[in-house]
Amino acid sequence: MTGTPARTENDPTGIPAAGTPADDKTLRILSTSDVAGLDVSLADVVGVVEQAYRTLADGKSANPRKLTVKPEDGHSVSYAMLGRDGVREVVAIKTSYKHGLDKGRDEQHYYTTLTIYDDVTGLPVAMMDCGRVGSLRTPAVSALLARELAAPGSRSALVIGTGTQGRLALPFLLTTLPQLDRLMVYGTHPDGLAAVRERLHHYFPERELEVVEDVRAAAGDADVVVATAGQHTPAAVEAADLKPGALSILVGHGIAPSTLHEADRVIATSEAQMKVTGTDMADADGNFPPVDAEFPEVVAGRAEGRRSADERIFAYNSGLVVTDIALGHRFAQLAVEQGLGTRVSLWQ
Repeated sequence: MTGTPARTENDPTGIPAAGTPADDKTLRILSTSDVAGLDVSLADVVGVVEQAYRTLADGKSANPRKLTVKPEDGHSVSYAMLGRDGVREVVAIKTSYKHGLDKGRDEQHYYTTLTIYDDVTGLPVAMMDCGRVGSLRTPAVSALLARELAAPGSRSALVIGTGTQGRLALPFLLTTLPQLDRLMVYGTHPDGLAAVRERLHHYFPERELEVVEDVRAAAGDADVVVATAGQHTPAAVEAADLKPGALSILVGHGIAPSTLHEADRVIATSEAQMKVTGTDMADADGNFPPVDAEFPEVVAGRAEGRRSADERIFAYNSGLVVTDIALGHRFAQLAVEQGLGTRVSLWQ
């Protein structure tokens, strides 16, 4: 497993740039382009995310329930997430704001930031655009879910959606399940489909991509289904479409509530967060079936994941802020080493 060891006096969490005073309170701002230039492998991302889950399961990290604000007409949604990484010894807050949910993809606005503080020195580490962190963290979590919960011998995967999360879903799945040999995608945007193909061939040039038109029929052939589509997708895979042993992972939209309510087993990254962000999956009375296990406990070996080869499992990937913190902090370390970012005297 790749990860960051516990900090030492010679390897502090908030690595200062050469020549920076030890008590410097300026804030390093990392823009979209700064973060985009940082090189990190898919396997490293998976390792960092897995360590964050294990640390949380060990009780060393804190991940409180996220706060949500949404207007009555649903045209926007905002989240605030605070957490602490007990291995890296940093505290951070993530904010997320999306506007134009009632409009097409090209008319929407999305802004997300992560601000990290060193919990040993009490000094700020960095504030960054969190878009790339989320675009890597979320498919890495799906890949870990697939590694732990897919039926033995799984060979086929279907990704529903071609947006930010859909484009790296297959490369990450192949990172944790290299035996997959049938890779399917369903989408309604030609540019999105082209982007999925480009990302797959960038990381796995020898692999072929199958674009499917009948998403429900394709789901019936898939061992792993990852639903990443936006809320306006016409895709709505039902439980009856899934074959025995199938794993369905919900990130965005694309699978119907029946896949949750009729599942043999339900796993969630966080049961509390599923009830906050997954309200469209509730039954007519607004209720959810009980979660059989939370994923950090599964990763740590303290809870059962899959119990039999033929049970259908529903997994809810809501993303925990401790994973954003771990990956964002790794990016901050790389940025400091490379001298990236803009120093702002916010508190001076």
